[in-house]
Formats: sequence, C-alpha cells, structure tokens
Amino acid sequence: MRDGMAIAEQSGVGGGSRAVLLLTCVLVVFLLAMTITIANVSLPQIQGSLSATRDQVAWVVTSYLVANAVGLPATGWLTDRFGSRALLVWGTIGFSVTTLLCAVAPNLGLLVFWRAVQGLFGAPLTPLCMALVLSAFPRHRHGIVTALFGIGVTIGPIIAPWLGGILTEDYGWRSVFYFCLPFAVMACLAVLAVIPHDRPQGQRRLDVRGLVFLSIAIACFQLMVDRGERNDWFESAETYLECLAGLACLYLFVVHSLTWRQPYIDLRILVNRDLAVGLVLVAVFGMLSYTPTVLLPNMLQDLRGYPVELIGVLLAIRGSGMLLGFIILIWGSRLDPRLWLFLGFGLQVISGWAMAEFDINVTNFQLAWTGFISGLGIGFLWVPLTVITLGRLPPAQLPVASSIFHLLRLFGSSTHISLSVALALRTAKMSFAEIVERLQPGRPALPGFDTAVPSVHEALPMVREIGRQAEMIGYLNAYLFFGLTALAAMPLILAVRSAKP
Repeated sequence: MRDGMAIAEQSGVGGGSRAVLLLTCVLVVFLLAMTITIANVSLPQIQGSLSATRDQVAWVVTSYLVANAVGLPATGWLTDRFGSRALLVWGTIGFSVTTLLCAVAPNLGLLVFWRAVQGLFGAPLTPLCMALVLSAFPRHRHGIVTALFGIGVTIGPIIAPWLGGILTEDYGWRSVFYFCLPFAVMACLAVLAVIPHDRPQGQRRLDVRGLVFLSIAIACFQLMVDRGERNDWFESAETYLECLAGLACLYLFVVHSLTWRQPYIDLRILVNRDLAVGLVLVAVFGMLSYTPTVLLPNMLQDLRGYPVELIGVLLAIRGSGMLLGFIILIWGSRLDPRLWLFLGFGLQVISGWAMAEFDINVTNFQLAWTGFISGLGIGFLWVPLTVITLGRLPPAQLPVASSIFHLLRLFGSSTHISLSVALALRTAKMSFAEIVERLQPGRPALPGFDTAVPSVHEALPMVREIGRQAEMIGYLNAYLFFGLTALAAMPLILAVRSAKP
C-alpha cells in the first residue's frame, strides 16, 4: 500500500473536508467492527437453527478472520492497481452485499462461505481508512485524530452485542445481519461522496506464488485446529496431511519471500528486533481479542439458559472496558509503552484466572467485572503495540510492516478461538467419562460426596447434571488457557526497548 504521503499528494483534501473525511472513515470501520461483534452473541441460535456443533459454528467467526488475514497483504497491490478510492468503494459495496447474503444463507456452509467473502472484501478497508485519515491531517494533529478514530471504532463492540442480543431474542439470528444493512448503505453513500479521487500507480506486480503459498498454509493450519478434535487429532490421516501441507507451504512461502525481488510480504524487514518482538506480541494480542466473546455466549446459554439480551449486555460491558482503556491511553501514551504492555497483559492474566474459577452458579457480577477488566486490558495494549512495532520504522517499510501486523493479529485470533473450543470439547469429554465411571452401586458419585449411588436406575437422572458440570469444566480449562497465553507473553516485554510514542 502506498504510504500516507503518496495518498495525500493525490487526494486534494482541504481543511473544510477533513472532518467529513474522518467521519466517513470512522463509519466504514465502525461497520466492520459492528458486523464482527454483533454475530458473536448469536452463535448459540445459529448453532441450534442450522444444526451445527460448537466447533462448526465457531467457523462463523474464524472464516471471516482467516479470509481477512489472507486478503490483507494484497492491499498494497490492489491500491496500486485500482487506486485507493476505487478499492474503498468496491470494498464497502462488496462488504455490504455479502452482509445481506449472510442474512439469507439457508445453511451453515453458505453462511461460512459468505462470511469468508465478507472478510476478503473488508480486508483493505481498515488500513486504507487509517492511511487516508493520517494523510489528510497535519502530523501535529495525528495524536488526537488517531484517538478520535479509535474511540469511534470501539463504539461498535459496545453497542453491537447489546443490540444483537435483543434482535436475536425477538427476531432470530438473521436479524443481526439485516440490522447492519442501513449502516452499510450509509457507508457506501458516504464513501462515494467523500473519498477523493486518485490515480492508480499500476507499477507493482502481484506475487501470485507468495499469495498461493501463504493462503494454503493459513487454510491448512486453520482446518487442522478446527477439525482436530473431531478427527481425534493425529489419530487421523487428515490431520497429518493438513499439518504437512501447512508446514510445506509455509516453508515455500518463507524461502520465496526471502529470495523474490518483489514478494507478497517482504520478510526481510524482520531483521529489525523491535519489529520482530512487537509482532510476536501482536500475535498474542490477537489471540486474546475475540476468544472470550466466542466462548461466553455458548456457555451462558447452554449451561445457564441466559437470555440473549443479557448475554449481549455482558459482552457490551467488555466493550466499555476497551473504550475506557483507549480514552486513558489518550493521556497515557506519553508514558513508557512497556508499562502499558505489562498492565494490559497482566489484566488478561487476572481475568483468565478469575474466569477459570467460575462454577456452574457463576453470578452476573463475576461475569461483568472479569469481562470489563479483560476489555480494559485490550484497550491498554493497542497503542503501545503500535508504538513499539511500527514507531521506529522508516516510512517506506510501514505498508509491509502494517500488513504483517494485521495478518498476525487476525490469524492469532482465529487460531486461538479454534484451539480454545477444541480444548473445551476434549476436556469436557474426559471429565464426563471420569465422573460417570464413579456412578457405580455402592460408590460415591463424586469426590467429597458421602451419598453413594444405590443403583444404576437412580443414577440416570444425574447424567444430565453431570454433563453440565463436565461442559463447565471444559470451559474453565479454556479460560485458564486464555490466562496462560497472556502470561506467556509477559517475559517478551523485557526484550522491548524503551521508545517514545
């Protein structure tokens, strides 16, 4: 993608149009954020309506993230080939049309397919909007403009789950996609009216081999972690094939990228230590971003029978924590970014540990405060991660570094969601088998229980409750995995050099 200076030279955005341009770009990215988060609260209804399992319905989220990650690095070539205005216009229109197609999808396969296409159309929109905003405003205003841009974007994850819960409860899961359509139409009209014209460069060639190698590698690894539990992992030949194909394509992608003159992603910039360490932390940040929003709705509805509206409110509380964290960073960005990294990842550790201590009678207050501090930690992490990863790079390297930044963030999200769902399913089965084994005449049903099971007939009514408890254990292990993931990232912060924002 061309840097902000190149876009500014062609945009011709005057001072009176800057605020309108900012509002337009915020509207586009708000639409993206809302469409992702509003569907999460509807996952239990989608699962029941389309007769899907928990690992299958998770693809409604992961298919979007994987497609978005694959399409993101092509933003540079697409911008050079078609121009930033054309790419924004057609990307927004395509995203809007696929939102409608998601709403009318008759089965899970088509819903996942259209979500993936939606992710491809949405891939270039966020980096292009950010580049246009920064190029339109003078450098001394970038801080406040970035803050306003970020606050506008975080409103989506706050209101979308709440509204999605209400709509799903009253009108079904399809209504959440229909609800996004008016915003999609407004975004299309605003982009057509406001985004300035520019001239395509048409100088770069698309590295097709690099694109194919990367796409196959990501798809194979995602299929492996998504289908691993169902296939009993490496007891299945499919898992071996997906793993070997993914590793082979990843190897070919790395070798090709390091030797080709104009690769799809230029990996040679990773010799920069700050960038390399920052990107590892970005991948962990991506792992922590969406996992709770996928696990909680299924847990609360399946095991506690929570109404969807209440689940939406609880997810919105997490979004409000993100908003508060971002507002605090408007002032706090002048401090050492390592401080905010420790606070951000530390809050994820606390949240994960607290959620791993839930029981089947978890209270709304427990759900609310753990979600809030998790969101607050995410809000603390975004700005310092951007500073340490991209802050010291020359302008010429920013486009490719930004592509890798978002690629790892999105792939980390989709992979961690799949692994968490697989962990919850596997440990729930193991716990169920262990508890049922104790349901024998004359033996205590559970450790610590004095009452023995007198007969198999009397034990049968207990099976459903044992199933609920076993599923809860699976979710608790997934939350512990969430906290341990954040804890594992904290030693890497020591490798980050001090940097001024």
